[in-house]
Amino acid sequence: MHARPLARQQAALPPLQLSPRLLIMEPCQDPFSKEGRSHRMRLGRVSNSLRATIQSTTELVMLLEWWSCTECTLFTDQATVDHFGKEHVIIILNHNFEIDFLCGWTMCERFGVLGSSKVLAKKELLYVPLIGWTWYFLEFVFCKRKWEEDRQTVIEGLKRLSDYPEPLWFLLYCEGTRFTETKHRVSMEVAAAKGLAPLKYHLLPRTKGFTTAVHCLRGTVTAVYDVTLNFRGNTNPSLLGILYGKKYEADMCVRRFPLEQIPLDEKEAAQWLHKLYQEKDALQEIYNQKGTFPGQQFKPSRRPWTLLNFLFWATILLSPLFSFVLGVFASGSPLLILTFLGFVGAASFGVRRLIGVTEIEKGSSYGNQELKKKE
Repeated sequence: MHARPLARQQAALPPLQLSPRLLIMEPCQDPFSKEGRSHRMRLGRVSNSLRATIQSTTELVMLLEWWSCTECTLFTDQATVDHFGKEHVIIILNHNFEIDFLCGWTMCERFGVLGSSKVLAKKELLYVPLIGWTWYFLEFVFCKRKWEEDRQTVIEGLKRLSDYPEPLWFLLYCEGTRFTETKHRVSMEVAAAKGLAPLKYHLLPRTKGFTTAVHCLRGTVTAVYDVTLNFRGNTNPSLLGILYGKKYEADMCVRRFPLEQIPLDEKEAAQWLHKLYQEKDALQEIYNQKGTFPGQQFKPSRRPWTLLNFLFWATILLSPLFSFVLGVFASGSPLLILTFLGFVGAASFGVRRLIGVTEIEKGSSYGNQELKKKE
């Protein structure tokens, strides 16, 4: 008696639709087929990114957002903000500050793309304990900053990202190294020799990485975000200051350029990049004169996930760790105590190494002599 109404109710139910972002195979799909293997690979990439992000970058973002309470303000327009976290993009960021990467990460986190944010990074960072190893599994692209040796490695790394399943934010530091007065002087000598307009606040951009990224990711990436970063009060922020709980106020001017606006020809794309850096220089001049960037202000609110992640792992790990430390010293074994102290020393060295690679005065010599060579 009830079979027919129940059948009608079941027929009226809409079919179950799974979000493509979940990357779950359809029940009828052969897991050993080409499509099944592709789904498993995509699911594995997202899973690896999530695990690696939870274990490393979120802790650094937590320090910026919740420990030092550093504020980040965007200067852009509503149409640009509406695209955040919904498309694959290349991001160009000026390289003047020790924590510029951290400000970029906090914006990634606030728009839900921290796990799918990638960087073209110098290979030295690969050997930083824990962080460098994590970045390897996050599919960062590493280079030696010698184009003859890097070309094939960079191209292969970019091609691996061309089918990335989540909205991808790929960061480029087109200047190649952090700004210093010495590097700036050498850079402007190169600019004069090439007949390029001088820059006051930036180094001459190195175009090979940019043009290669645009070429390899064309069809995947839909836009380029130009981000110009500065800090209020003419402050010189540092990662050590973040660890001490010092609060900074970061301002970021963001401009969106659809990829169609970037020329297909390599030389024309390089000219486009040089023109972009002249505009970035003008934006920095405005900021230094007025203390603000042009455009509407947006303050994306920080999300609780990085703090909750930190508290979760602290709860899980600290109690057993304290018990272990007490047990080590209570044992009275010199060998065990010395081994533990050696481990603590190695961990301290790793943290200091991480801080050291962000310090401008301890930065690489890249740019002092390398910029004199023809790109």
